[in-house]
This record gives sequence, structure tokens and C-alpha cells, in this order.
Amino acid sequence: MGRTAPNLISESVQTDAESSIVGQLVDFWFQIRAPIVAPVVQLMVNLCLVMVIMMFVERVYMCVVIVLVKLFRRKPEKRYKFVSIKDDVELANSAYPMVLVQIPMYNERELSIGAACGLSWPSDRIIVQVLDDSTDISTKELVQMECQRWASKGINIKYEVRDNRNGYKAGALKEGLKRSYVKECEYVAIFDADFQPDPEFLWRTVPFLMHNPELALVQARWKFVNSDECLMTRMQEMSLYYHFSVEQEVGSSTYAFFGFNGTAGVWRISAINEAGGWKDRTTVEDMDLAVRAGLKGWRFVYLNDLKVKNELPSTFKAFRYQQHRWSCGPANLFRKILPDILNNKKVGAWKKFHMIYAFFIVRKIVAHIVTFVFYCFVIPTTVLVPEVHLPRWGAIYMPSVITILNAVCTIRSLHLIVFWILFENVMSLHRTKATLIGLLDLNRVNEWVVTEKLGDALKSKFIKLGKKTRMKFGERLHVLELMAGLYIFFCAVYDFNFGHNHFYIYLFLQAAAFFIMGFGYIGTFVPS
Repeated sequence: MGRTAPNLISESVQTDAESSIVGQLVDFWFQIRAPIVAPVVQLMVNLCLVMVIMMFVERVYMCVVIVLVKLFRRKPEKRYKFVSIKDDVELANSAYPMVLVQIPMYNERELSIGAACGLSWPSDRIIVQVLDDSTDISTKELVQMECQRWASKGINIKYEVRDNRNGYKAGALKEGLKRSYVKECEYVAIFDADFQPDPEFLWRTVPFLMHNPELALVQARWKFVNSDECLMTRMQEMSLYYHFSVEQEVGSSTYAFFGFNGTAGVWRISAINEAGGWKDRTTVEDMDLAVRAGLKGWRFVYLNDLKVKNELPSTFKAFRYQQHRWSCGPANLFRKILPDILNNKKVGAWKKFHMIYAFFIVRKIVAHIVTFVFYCFVIPTTVLVPEVHLPRWGAIYMPSVITILNAVCTIRSLHLIVFWILFENVMSLHRTKATLIGLLDLNRVNEWVVTEKLGDALKSKFIKLGKKTRMKFGERLHVLELMAGLYIFFCAVYDFNFGHNHFYIYLFLQAAAFFIMGFGYIGTFVPS
């Protein structure tokens, strides 16, 4: 049967009402856009441009420094005294200093234990200390059996456990240094559970500390064994290679200060004690110790040529937890340690400026915030507010130079630069949120989740399980990323239809990246 006249009239009235509401909203938008919205967006653009300039100057400065370092071959061996340890018939092994090797673990594989026990150093001048906070019984048993196996081979290995996890990694390292046998040790090498140093690691690092009493830390570079596992690990490699190739090298060469990476480094134990020991007030206990030691006047050296094998997180869930800790911790540490830096009398104004401005503000705060706010919110919003002036030098040219200077450190992945830009922009949402949590000392500020590393054996086990191990769809959803993707997609459609600047090309790509990562289709898939 056909629709009656009253029904047709009712539908017509409803349609007119709906169109009237939409029309009113459109009229309201045009009324407030120029006088109210445009000034606010223009202010945000200007603030973001200031942050872009800060990033640009910092990147260019570090690029110039690193070129000079390479050009004049200012290797650590030229800046500090380095004399290889030679065997002495009279002194025998006493010519070698006593070294402690700490391996903090929590429900992790025992890869680093074998590597640490294989270090080339007199067996009576080294103590391997396994600090096991594991709660998984089977993992704990495996670690204990591995320690017993090496002990039976004559290795001086100590298996230490606690009845709590207070302070997490910082608490374990602090407790480990309290053991009576540690008093005879001068230096401590630290390796996370998945790090595998080469046998000559101590030969390459300890002599720096022996012959340069002003040095507190020798930091080695990380080498990633699973960077080709998936696209996400390639993206991580591109980001971290800039950190190791440029940031650490420049800090070591110019200020003799940089952030300790928490592993693959050797500390002078007296420097740790003088700096106040390990503290668990933030989730970046390694950076906290480095800053406090730096404020005491201690110097650090970075060895770019010494690489220690380790593994990148290959699941998106593990990577997000890691990035939350790495972004939230430094911001929270800056909030807590800023007064100590300002009031310090042992270091000069230039080093204080470097710590506050370059090390914390630009790299740990501005870099995260401007990436998300500018490229994922402000630029898309300018499409909707044509009254806003967005200069090309700030939207395109400077960001392009910054991106190239970051990506050029990983030559083999330059063809992936577009994917890397989109990936980093999406992750900036998570990092910005974590940075604000740290700055404001909000909930989750001290959340500590050990970064899950799958390992070859575990991955092969998952692969054999087949289709039954797929993650549930709901477990992969990330609402914030999806909401950001929807907003950018809306701006892209608007620009495509009404805009004049062709931003929609970038916006469509960025929206797609947000959707892909929002639905969890990135990284290695494993069951929960």
C-alpha cells in the first residue's frame, strides 16, 4: 500500500526541520569562525611555529656538531686516556679491577646471563649478579637453573631474589649493590634481560674508567637483532638510530653528559653512591641517576663503535607501554629535578642550559607535543578556518629538514620515510598524552610495565599455533587513535571539496595511518 498524505506531510516537516537545524549550525559556524575561532587557531599556529623553530635550530645544531666530530675524528680514545689492560706476571689478575655485572629480570628470558658469563675477563675478578623479581614460577626456575649451570662451570654468579618488587628495576639494582660481596667491586656493568654483549665488552669500556677518574659512565650503543621483523620494528630502528648516532654522540662530545640508556653501560660505583644511588621516584631511574651524577660534576663517554645486541618490541601493545614510560618518565623527572638543576653550584651555566633547554624541554617535551598538536590537529583545523595564516616555511620546509636530518641516520630505510612520518605522527598522540601525565603528575605517572620481547623461540611457538591464536577484535581497538583519524579524515574531505591548498593529500594519508593503528593492524600479532 502507498503512504498516506498525513505520513508524507509528517516526513516532509521532519526533513525540513532537520535541514533547518543543519542550516542553523552552519550559519552559527560562519558567524563565530572569523571573530572567535580564527584568533584561537591562529594563536595555536603561532605557538606551534615557535616550537618548530626550536626543533629546527636544535636539529641543525646537532647536525653541525656531528659533522665536525666525524670530520676531525674526535673519537673517545682521543679525548680521554685509553690504555689496554696488559697481563702482569707479578700482579697476575690483580691488575684487573673487580667488576660487578648486574642483570635485572622480571618474567623474562635468560639470554643475557649466558652472554654476561661469556665476557672475557679473569673469572676471579668478575661477579655476575642476577636480580630476579620474576613472579612466574616456571620462568623463575629456568633462570635459577641457568645460573646453576654457569656456576658449575666455575663462574662466580649470584642469584638474588626479593620478597617484593618495591621500586621495580631501580629497587632491584639498589638492593643488589647492598650485598656484602659488592664492596670489593669498583665498577658495575648493567644489562637488561635481552641484551647480549660481545665477549670483549669490558675490555672496550673499563679502561676508560680506570685511567680517567672524572668519568662515571661508559655507554655503548644498541644493535637491534629483529629490526627486519615487521614494518613497526623498522620504524623504531629509524627513530632510535638518530638517538644513538646523533643525540648521544653530541652529548658525549660537547658536554660530556647524556642520558643513561638503562642498560649496556658501565658505571663507577662510587659515582652512583655520590649521586645518591638508585631512586624510584619516576619510571626513568636511569635518566634520574645520570642527571644527578652530571650535577655532581661527573662526566660520561659514549662509544658509538661498541654495539650490544638486543631486541625491539614487536607487538603494538608492548611498544605503546614502552613509549608511555619513555615519554611520561622524563617529563615527570623534569618536574621534580628542575629545582636541583637551577640551584646547583658544581656545574656551569652552559651545562645547566643544555640540561634544561635541550635535553628536557626540546627533546623530551616539545618534540612530542608539537608533533601531535601541530601536524595532527592544528594543520587539519586550518583547513576549516581559512582566515588563519599558515606559512609554508613552518608547515612544510622546516619540518621537511627536521625529518630528513632524523631519517638520514638510517640510510637503508630512507625509502620508508613517508611511512615513518605517518607512524611517528600517530605515536605522538600517545606520547603527548604520556608527557602531559608526567608534567602534571597525574594517574598512571608511575605505571611500570616491563616491555615484552618475544624472542625467536616464543615467536616460533606462536606461529605454529595457527589461526586459533588470533587476537580478539576488541582487544586491538584504540579509541583515541580512531577519533583522531575520524577528525583528520573529515578535514581531508572538507579540503578536497572546498579547500585550495591540497593539504588533503597529506590528511588522507595521515587519517589512514590513524585508522590502521587504531584498529591494531600493525606489529606482530600474538594471542593475549
